Amino acid sequence: MSPKSGSRTAPAARHVAIIMDGNGRWAKQRGLPRTLGHRAGVNALKRTVEAAPEFGVEWLTVYGFSTENWRRPAHEVSELMGLLKSYVQNDLARLEREGVRVRVIGQRANLSPDIMEVIQRAETRTRYNDRFNLQVAFNYGGRADIAEAARRYAEDVREGRVQNDRLSEEAFGRYLSTAEGPPPDLIIRTSGERRLSNFLLWESAYAELVFQDVLWPDYGPEALGQAIEEFRARERRYGGAEVNDVLAAG
Repeated sequence: MSPKSGSRTAPAARHVAIIMDGNGRWAKQRGLPRTLGHRAGVNALKRTVEAAPEFGVEWLTVYGFSTENWRRPAHEVSELMGLLKSYVQNDLARLEREGVRVRVIGQRANLSPDIMEVIQRAETRTRYNDRFNLQVAFNYGGRADIAEAARRYAEDVREGRVQNDRLSEEAFGRYLSTAEGPPPDLIIRTSGERRLSNFLLWESAYAELVFQDVLWPDYGPEALGQAIEEFRARERRYGGAEVNDVLAAG
């Protein structure tokens, strides 16, 4: 439920989503291969996951690999796939122990069997955890997710499981891969870029956007805290108007 318009209570960033950008530039600035930038980005992810609950965050969604990333050189794609495996293998026991539930959203049809095994293992071993939710968008694209949701809805209509004239935004949202969690309150993009890049297009309708100049491998608790502080200073209206604004308009 949306908070009442005009409320001065600082909003809570229950769900934070991050576009982790800047690994390549971080490596280039240091004269290093891009792959080392991606590896440094994994460490930034670990720091951010550990810090997020301290700021009241319950859900963290990170953009790990987009459907467009397949256009990158084959060796870089291979490195990104390997980093997912490495992250799970090295951190799964800790995530499980600390009550973190891991979910991976995105297309799975064209993922290799070893990547599928890693994803299934992470989701299975943490499925009953409820202290914190880590959602990894991997082989994910917002447009593709909406198209897949439409396909599944059309199939349900064709099979008589739902009535076409009963479609609502809420009902359609249940077909998205993100349906299990709340919509993001805050979307952060690092590296100074200012666009969503096909990330959570449906879900971001009322999200606050914060763009930070820090490159992702340098990210951590301090930068996250700054983004959340900026978020809390804003007034979320959800299409409504401040009472004083309405009186002034009159």
